[in-house]
Amino acid sequence: MTARAHGGSLAVGYVADGGRVAYHAAPRPQASWPHQVGVIPSRAQSFQRRAEAERLRAAFDGSGTATLGHVLTGMGGVGKTQLAADYDRTAWDAGGLDVLVWVTAGARSAVVTGYAQAGVELCRADPDDPEQAARSFLAWLTPKDGRQQCRWLIVLDDVADPEDLYGLWPPDSPSGRTLVTTRRRDAALTGEGRGLVEVGLFTEAEAVAYLTGSLAVHGRADPTDQISALAADLGHLALALAQAAAYLVASGETMAAYRGLLADRATTLADLAPDALPDEQAVALAAAWSLSIDHADRLRPAGTARPMLHLAAVLDANGIPHSVLTGEVARGYLAAHRTGRHPTEEPTPLARRDAVRALRALNRLSLIDHTPDTPHQAVRVHQLIQRATRDTLTLEQRELCARTAADALNAAWPAIERDTALAQALRANTTAVTRVVEDALYRPAPHTVLFRAGESLGQSHQFGAAAHYYRHLMEAAHRRLGPGHPDTLRAGMELAHGRGQAGDTTGAVAAAAGLRAAHERVHGPDHPGTLDARYLLANWQGEAGDAAGGVASFAGLLEDMVRVNGPDHPKVLNTRAQIAFWRGKAGGAAGAVAAFAELLEDMVRVHGPDHAGTLTARHDLARWLGESGDVAGAVHALTELLVDQSRVLGPDHPGTLSTRHSLATGRGLVGARPGRWPRSPSCWRTWCGYTARTTLAPSPPGTTSPGGGPGRGPPQVRPRMGRRDRSWRGRRCRRGGRAEFTGHRARWP
Repeated sequence: MTARAHGGSLAVGYVADGGRVAYHAAPRPQASWPHQVGVIPSRAQSFQRRAEAERLRAAFDGSGTATLGHVLTGMGGVGKTQLAADYDRTAWDAGGLDVLVWVTAGARSAVVTGYAQAGVELCRADPDDPEQAARSFLAWLTPKDGRQQCRWLIVLDDVADPEDLYGLWPPDSPSGRTLVTTRRRDAALTGEGRGLVEVGLFTEAEAVAYLTGSLAVHGRADPTDQISALAADLGHLALALAQAAAYLVASGETMAAYRGLLADRATTLADLAPDALPDEQAVALAAAWSLSIDHADRLRPAGTARPMLHLAAVLDANGIPHSVLTGEVARGYLAAHRTGRHPTEEPTPLARRDAVRALRALNRLSLIDHTPDTPHQAVRVHQLIQRATRDTLTLEQRELCARTAADALNAAWPAIERDTALAQALRANTTAVTRVVEDALYRPAPHTVLFRAGESLGQSHQFGAAAHYYRHLMEAAHRRLGPGHPDTLRAGMELAHGRGQAGDTTGAVAAAAGLRAAHERVHGPDHPGTLDARYLLANWQGEAGDAAGGVASFAGLLEDMVRVNGPDHPKVLNTRAQIAFWRGKAGGAAGAVAAFAELLEDMVRVHGPDHAGTLTARHDLARWLGESGDVAGAVHALTELLVDQSRVLGPDHPGTLSTRHSLATGRGLVGARPGRWPRSPSCWRTWCGYTARTTLAPSPPGTTSPGGGPGRGPPQVRPRMGRRDRSWRGRRCRRGGRAEFTGHRARWP
């Protein structure tokens, strides 16, 4: 049976039991130009014209090549689609296009469908065969001799995977342009004449203008300072700003109240989503990156990108050192929490290369910015991606991430801080992880990295900041652990020391006296912590100007130290060094020389001639020889010491370098006329890098805390130089010995 319908369509077949009739539509007439296929997204409310729009126009207009293709890439929510739509509308309205095709390209099938529709409308392709229709359209785009040139623009919006475009890239044409938007940064998207345009966040001015305009449309006029602060809270992210404006308009909340909700860690991003999304947005902010995370986690090494993002989500958004996220601690976490691993399955160890590849996977999806060439800030991640990632974790999972990140920071922290940029980055990341789940870092006791960050502030000579930091640490430990906990008292000792280093020696004496009383009340007079507090008090008495009082306090301490620890204990020997030092400061340089000479004999007997503490005692003796007027004897002693330090510690050790500096200065003083010799001991104090200042140091592994807890010993005192000479301050030698040479004084074990 054959029948002709209206318009030329045909029905062909037969009718019987179980028969069929096939209907064939008549070919559609070819569309005339100009013609648009697909729907361009509506312009966003309060759309901002941005520098990226001008860069895109310049990229197309100034290409100068036959292939005019560009890729807009950036993290989800920065406004790539709106920029592409603005370019399309501008080009279309200017009459510069004959054909405009907009395809929402989230999957390969969507691209084929969009091309097929264009093929049907422009090439009279068969609608029943989408694949063939798509191929017909691509062939139609290819320039041909003798045919009228068509000025076309193909937009592939939100490409999820570069593989989806294999065989579907529009052909090269002098009259055609291709524009792709994507979160991906794969090399496969560029090359072959295609350029890359990075789309970043709004500038502060753009963000403020956007929020102001969006709220003004609904009659709201919020203070500019509040608008600017909210824009900063949202990281100048276009998607977040749009949804925040919609929430504020719908809820009637004040901006201050909204910012309070945003700052509240108990509030999730989903709680702050408006009931109706603005500007035809498809997903709320909380879910904006979930598909990207899924894609990244499928990239090799599969299952590692997600746990890597979990770690990055609790660290500093502005820069995470490469060593933190690729070190042994981080790799152990990735292996244990790899997506798809069965809980009973033994984790497969990961190499450093695998951790780097996990970072590259996140970078390819624009979830992080990974720049290995800046290793101290190699990983940056937007604060709202961090927030959305943390929102997917349970409290137990967040706390585990925080503790793991703290372990990774501590492992990456160098024993001797030679790189100030790295030290600053590690401190910033410690602050960040503390803000996320601070309680987790105080169970069962303050994490080691909390004290390490404070120590680093002191080593960088930020004494006021160190004192402020330790005050917070002490108060936090007091709230969580109680006033008598060893770590609360340890933080108090560090605070007292920090106040003295910041110039408040009187306050340091008062704080140390209070700590001595607290230790005696909690632990008794002979407890190591009590003795340490007495040591701290005696030292700051001397530093406050009461050298004689310091000698007396150290002398009283020495009697009890000998009774409790024995005459050859490292702390006893160190206390003897302090007595000798303050005796010299009180005006008895000759007595200091005699005391240090006697101490040196005992150091050799107890520790041997090459022990770090013995080398320190030799440095002390040389210093006071110079103070007593025997500059030639001091130079001779330092010359011999330098040979032994170079052999034992190495030529580049801070102690060796300090002695070289002392020796050079001392040689300049040899033969000085008596009238030219400075009477103040500050001369030798300066060039020896000397005066002792105490601070607390971590206990050796395997010791027991005063409260009986494993792995945590009593507070320790590490002498430091004074404010006059800080050239080697805080550069320590961790050689596993008892007293360690630091370039100025022995450290208690």
